[in-house]
Amino acid sequence: MAPRSAALTGILFAAGGTLIFSVNDMAIKFLSEGYALHQVILIRAVIAISFILGVIHVSERGWSQIATSRPGTHLLRVAIVMVSNVTFFLGLAAMPLADAVAVAFISPIVVTLLSILFLREKVGPRRWMAVIVGMVGVIVMLRPGAGVIQPAAVLVLISAVLYAGGNLLARHMGGTESAMTLSFYVQAGFILVSLSMGLWAGDGHLATDDPLWGFLFRPWIWPPIADWPVFLATGLSVGIGGLMVTQAYRTAEAGLIAPFEYIGMPAAILWGALVFGTFPDRVAWVGIALICGSGLYVIWRETVRRREQYAA
Repeated sequence: MAPRSAALTGILFAAGGTLIFSVNDMAIKFLSEGYALHQVILIRAVIAISFILGVIHVSERGWSQIATSRPGTHLLRVAIVMVSNVTFFLGLAAMPLADAVAVAFISPIVVTLLSILFLREKVGPRRWMAVIVGMVGVIVMLRPGAGVIQPAAVLVLISAVLYAGGNLLARHMGGTESAMTLSFYVQAGFILVSLSMGLWAGDGHLATDDPLWGFLFRPWIWPPIADWPVFLATGLSVGIGGLMVTQAYRTAEAGLIAPFEYIGMPAAILWGALVFGTFPDRVAWVGIALICGSGLYVIWRETVRRREQYAA
């Protein structure tokens, strides 16, 4: 595939996958009031992996796509994605949808900071300013002026760091692993971990009324028929959206793909208003603008820098 064609395909996959993923966030927040998180993740993963196996069955490469020579790297990525999901959804349950998504978009800024700390990369004054502006946006979203920093927002911030790491791993593994392979092992890992969690805490002996941790330790219940369409929506959205976003990061540069994930912000605002009757307040709008603006600038500067390096 020509580079320009691959870039366009990656952009379309990233934008479309992100919009589909927004259904997953909305559905899990909807389910967070009545179910344990590990039960929701288990049902979601079973639906998602069923979809993935169906696609594998009818594809040209068939079942050979499950084979891998990198089980250790898959295990590491599964662990990162699992913890990223758990921390994000715990925070999401206790925050307005748009606020949680806004904090999650700190990922590009986190990647810049990590590159300074661990890769010893040199960062110019404009990118430093973008990092500072983004961190100010996070502080605004944490709302320390309310008396305490929101633990839910801190969990989402942790999730954003791990999400960035998971995407970089997907890019690193893209040369040998297909999007189908990457998605299959993530969902298989979700099933194993959720089943283990259910066997340990599914009886509700760790249940608490805490609004943040209650979602994690509730007892399992059999979902009524009315909730199954929501479970189906979250399973299909993560199965389809996950394949699309993973394929985007496999086939195109992260700096090109990442800006198109910001389409999730207006989608989150829309879902929050339509389903939950919430809308960002003035403080949240300030934080959203600072985080998204600085994140997009960091990505743009990274893209320009790479082009200059290639041209030199």
